[in-house]
Amino acid sequence: MKKIFTVLCAATLIAGSISSAGFKIQSSDSQLTQGCKSAYLIDYDSGECIFKQNEFKRMPIASVCKVMTLTLAMDAVNCGNLSPDSIVTASERAAGMGGSQVFLGAGCQYSVDQLLKSIVVCSANDSCVAISETISGSEDSFVMQMNKKAEELGCKDTLFANCTGLPKENQYSCAHDVALMFKNLLSYENYFNYSKIWLEDFVHPDNRTTTITNTNKLLKKYSLCDGGKTGFTNEAGFCLAATAKKDNLRLISVILGADSSDNRFSSTINMFNFGFANYKNKIVLDKDVTLNDEFELCGGKKASFAVCPERNSFVFSAVDQTPDVTFNVVAEKVKAPVSKGQNVGKIEIFKDGVLYDTVNVVSAEDVKKAGFVDYFGIVAENWAI
Repeated sequence: MKKIFTVLCAATLIAGSISSAGFKIQSSDSQLTQGCKSAYLIDYDSGECIFKQNEFKRMPIASVCKVMTLTLAMDAVNCGNLSPDSIVTASERAAGMGGSQVFLGAGCQYSVDQLLKSIVVCSANDSCVAISETISGSEDSFVMQMNKKAEELGCKDTLFANCTGLPKENQYSCAHDVALMFKNLLSYENYFNYSKIWLEDFVHPDNRTTTITNTNKLLKKYSLCDGGKTGFTNEAGFCLAATAKKDNLRLISVILGADSSDNRFSSTINMFNFGFANYKNKIVLDKDVTLNDEFELCGGKKASFAVCPERNSFVFSAVDQTPDVTFNVVAEKVKAPVSKGQNVGKIEIFKDGVLYDTVNVVSAEDVKKAGFVDYFGIVAENWAI
């Protein structure tokens, strides 16, 4: 494998206010959005804000609420409490939900995979309730978990009252919090198994078929978009949380309270275009590239072993800036045997002298414990010297 070297990153100065990261944020008078009450644009990896407009204004978010419903469901799958193949029996209450739905049959059995797909693709309220009852026993208990998770994520202007986003008192969020929740949802790789589906038949166990179509029309309008969650009620207006990726840069945008569906999509496209034109992510640590220096090993068949970052690390910046990126490698004292992938230290990444990211260092190889013959060889080598 290649060796890794210290990298300098680049980024752009634009009109607006200065952020804590040292670059400028586009202000809300930039005409990026039209007919929208609130908007927010961030870099996925760092969470850095690129554009903001009334981002903390508390508002109803309609079906964008399902971002949190999906988060708890994906978490249950990742933790092993649910499997995509797990069978869920739809209750009378779930089957009777109004609004957008996939028309579950009461008493009919569906896989978790089917239900998650219908929530992501066609915003199925009935599937949301079925999933909530499966995970928590009741929708009310599930909503308590939703609010707990929102608090854990740092969402200070969010309160859920149901898992569907259907109109209900004392239910609200804001563009900033939606971005935090959606960022967390995107960390579940299986989300993207569903988010890019445009049209598919949902087959019921009683041989009915419901054709589901993705409510996120941005998939057809913007080629870089690969996920999103729409929402609409008369109270909330037209809402959209969406993501798009170009090269190493993934962006998250949130539009709340748009006065038309066209404006929520066109405003999102404007924000994405602005972000991709003015910012980039430079990879500074590649998990497939070994570090320059090997780590020392006590009692092994080798005196040292190759190491690599546990994950990739990117530094976000404007396109015409060149922040100084430096590294501090902290090695643990490691005794043989060591296994490939074993955590053996960490790398601290500094951007312009400020700690920016910390990544675990793992062994890039297996090294066995030294035996008698190995020690004899080391003694003989030293004797010869």
